[in-house]
Amino acid sequence: MKNLSALLELRFNPELSTNADGKHVRDGLSTVLHTGDYLWVSCDERTTLERLKKTGEHTFAEHVSFDLTQYLDLPDGNNSEIDIEGLGMAEGYLWLVGSHSLKRKKPRKEDPVAKQIKRLAKVTSDPNRYLIARIPLVHHPETGEYSLCRECPDPQDPSKTLRAAQLLGSDKSNQLMDAIAHDLHLAHFLPIPGKDNGFDIEGLALHEDRIFLGLRGPVLRGWAMVLEIRLQETEDGTALQLAPLTQDGLLYKKHFLHMNGMGVRELRINGNDLYLLAGPTMDLDGVISVFRWRNAMAQTQGEEQLVHRKDLERLFDVPYGSGVTSGQDKAEGLGVYDDQHIIIVYDSPSAIRKPEDDVVVADVYRVG
Repeated sequence: MKNLSALLELRFNPELSTNADGKHVRDGLSTVLHTGDYLWVSCDERTTLERLKKTGEHTFAEHVSFDLTQYLDLPDGNNSEIDIEGLGMAEGYLWLVGSHSLKRKKPRKEDPVAKQIKRLAKVTSDPNRYLIARIPLVHHPETGEYSLCRECPDPQDPSKTLRAAQLLGSDKSNQLMDAIAHDLHLAHFLPIPGKDNGFDIEGLALHEDRIFLGLRGPVLRGWAMVLEIRLQETEDGTALQLAPLTQDGLLYKKHFLHMNGMGVRELRINGNDLYLLAGPTMDLDGVISVFRWRNAMAQTQGEEQLVHRKDLERLFDVPYGSGVTSGQDKAEGLGVYDDQHIIIVYDSPSAIRKPEDDVVVADVYRVG
């Protein structure tokens, strides 16, 4: 398989791995972040973050689960999913973003046809999905451990305090959604569910004081979008608010990328380059690829960018389900493993990726 460098076994604790609906965390991985000897992953149907420690050359285990309601004031508590679709780390904080998307009910085969059809017309919203937040990520030098806290002294400067905080908003909205409510390209897609090519954030990357959010949808005539924003603390440091990107008060920028009609599944910054995991915006099997936008951090310093196919490197395609594995092995999370490699985790992994109970296999690819 082109560029495949290693397979990693992720071993989960069976006592922490199954939610109330019986879904195992390994069956819904949506993002991955590498910090030291630890991997942080999330399942898109939970309000928790999972941490795994490197225990062998190709193994991560010692699973610990962090309940995000202990660190953030989620609008709906743990009653609805966050649908975490991006993780990042910067200046002592772990950052996360929810999908900000609506969802359409699925038909249930055991129901009468009329009821199944009616379910397809029902669109719902989970308040917890409208989340952009940071949580202090504390590194303990004596053990190498990374852990979360709601509030703690800054290890680099004990006179300062690190505090968990999230973007200001209300149920089913926040300042970002308010800012794009009348956007020329996005407004018409906000009432459409994510898996119907509606508005759907999948991916978060951080560079200095800028935050990049990848959009799985909408894709406009083959063009995907990456939003750029900047956040700042409120005066009391307990919340975050949108900050202007430019002197004229612009609160967000849109960068357009032509990735052969694919939307963004995840994005990561390595040096000045932006790596993108791209795939179908709809709920279907289809080609999933890794692209590189060279020198993206310099190019995005000024105006909004429009990046044509010839200006993007398509590095390689990632395996995806088809035939007997249709609907499986959907690459969702991409992380920087080291300067030369990226790691990819999969939603709905096929049986071959689950060699044992509570274990799932992730892929490491060479990009250097």
